[in-house]
Amino acid sequence: MEIDLRLESSLWVGKKRYKAVLTGWHFQWTEVDKNNREKKTTSVPVSELIGLEKGQVEILPRKSVEDTDKDFTVFYVKRSSSGGSYGLLWQFGRIQFSCASRALRDQWTSHLRAALKTHSPSRPHRLLVFINPYGGKKKGRHIYHSLVAPLFELAGITSHVIVTERANQARDHLLKKDLSGFDGVVCVGGDGMFSEIMHGMIGRTQQEAGLSENDLNVTLQPCHLHIGIIPAGSTDCVCFATVGVNDPVTSALHIIIGDSQPLDVCSAHHPTEPVRYSVSLLGYGFYGDVLAESERHRWMGPLRYDFSGAMVYLSSRSYAGVVHYLPADPLLSSPRDNTRCLSGCSVCSKSTERLFPHSTVSESVHSFQCSQYRSDRSEAGWVSVAGRFRCVSFTCMSSSCPRSPLGLSPSAHLADGTGDLILVRESHPLGFLKFLHRHTSSEDQFDLPFVEVHRVKAFRFSLPPGEEEDSLEDMESEAARERENQESPQCGMDSETKSRTGSEQQLTDRAKVGYKPRGDWSREKSLFCGPCCTEAPAVSVWNCDGEILPFSEIQGRVHGQLVHLYARGIEDKAACVG
Repeated sequence: MEIDLRLESSLWVGKKRYKAVLTGWHFQWTEVDKNNREKKTTSVPVSELIGLEKGQVEILPRKSVEDTDKDFTVFYVKRSSSGGSYGLLWQFGRIQFSCASRALRDQWTSHLRAALKTHSPSRPHRLLVFINPYGGKKKGRHIYHSLVAPLFELAGITSHVIVTERANQARDHLLKKDLSGFDGVVCVGGDGMFSEIMHGMIGRTQQEAGLSENDLNVTLQPCHLHIGIIPAGSTDCVCFATVGVNDPVTSALHIIIGDSQPLDVCSAHHPTEPVRYSVSLLGYGFYGDVLAESERHRWMGPLRYDFSGAMVYLSSRSYAGVVHYLPADPLLSSPRDNTRCLSGCSVCSKSTERLFPHSTVSESVHSFQCSQYRSDRSEAGWVSVAGRFRCVSFTCMSSSCPRSPLGLSPSAHLADGTGDLILVRESHPLGFLKFLHRHTSSEDQFDLPFVEVHRVKAFRFSLPPGEEEDSLEDMESEAARERENQESPQCGMDSETKSRTGSEQQLTDRAKVGYKPRGDWSREKSLFCGPCCTEAPAVSVWNCDGEILPFSEIQGRVHGQLVHLYARGIEDKAACVG
């Protein structure tokens, strides 16, 4: 028997009378003056009610309750503009109502709770929370306990909190421990912490499905547990690109109401190395060199990325390579179509309907992608590009962040089963500087003669014939030289950085040793010759969401909607703020 959730009565806020109406899907209250004329109305979807309590209740900065017979307090989501960001801030709204009688108060609270249970069935009840105490400005614990935990308690969410003490602790926990009873996993940290949890979740899911995630031909099973991100890192790119702001309260509220945003993931494969996963950046050349250089300057903190970027730019390096890619259908979307992947994105929605039309999402993703990728493995339809490149980049999202509001690829989509491959050929240093600068403005960074971008389903990067042997000999000799010179241990590492294998350390150390200049521009003296004008290596390394990959040749494949976040995409300001 369906419960009638509609309720209407007069309520008071202070000395003002309001006409309150619960329709089932919405709860609204309208101020009424002494002449019974209606004034301003506030309407909140039931799905965006955070919770309610009997009595006069305060939550922040600390919870206090005054139990009164005729009062109840409603907590809900309020939106506001976020200044220069493209998303909307979600704030903690609170209103205290007084009723004519205790019976009416009890009627309102029971109806509102029934409406919440009926219209918000996907809300989490128990979460596994990992806090990185060292990421960003080292405020992860404070952010969680002062801003997030009180909201979770109000919403009736219980949390098991683990403060990590070493890199990959969260990943190892997710791979080995019992996760039954949890509705989702929350990371309090930055992009490194998210990547660690993503690797753990994907690996755990494939283990349980009996699949080898290192096999390029295997179609991975989507993860069943959602991932929530409470931003507390240096850049928080993944949070910014999926919510539109880096605000802990906004992200906590998305988790509370059970928002769900599917996310494509790219797997990066090499025959002799474990698979790695990326959502925001797989970068070879400039971005790989910046990450490797930054490892030498960890003592600088987040400033090391700016410093290393300047040093690598001034060195004016380029690298030879061959890129093979499998284009996506250009009729569905294009990286140059000037669209934005916003909440309710039609491209992602149509892709879901087109790719997985007949069964549940997890089953259809697996069956469709498996058959599709078998056909894609043939060389038919693949395109090859060879040359010297300043950088080769791949992203499954816009990769926007506060310093680059439009990101690496402004029109990239979160959940359409594709990624954007960006090729920046060897160019004059001033031309490359223009390309980099356009990431911080609204100018089109792809509108340059040496830049091309392609929407793809898979790609491969290889070294030109003859380069492989030379590069291997260089790496072996450099590794031997480094082993002889190892005198001081690495120090000052924070948990935002992945623990590195011996191979990763070897390639990181390659940035410190000799180079041979190549290419027309690098053969000449740089216009900005200075202390950074060292010889360039024959090969670069890959930057995989902030982790150095210890190989140059790579195969990448997009897995559509492999993970789900507690988010809803970037909300359109014009549609939501009126």
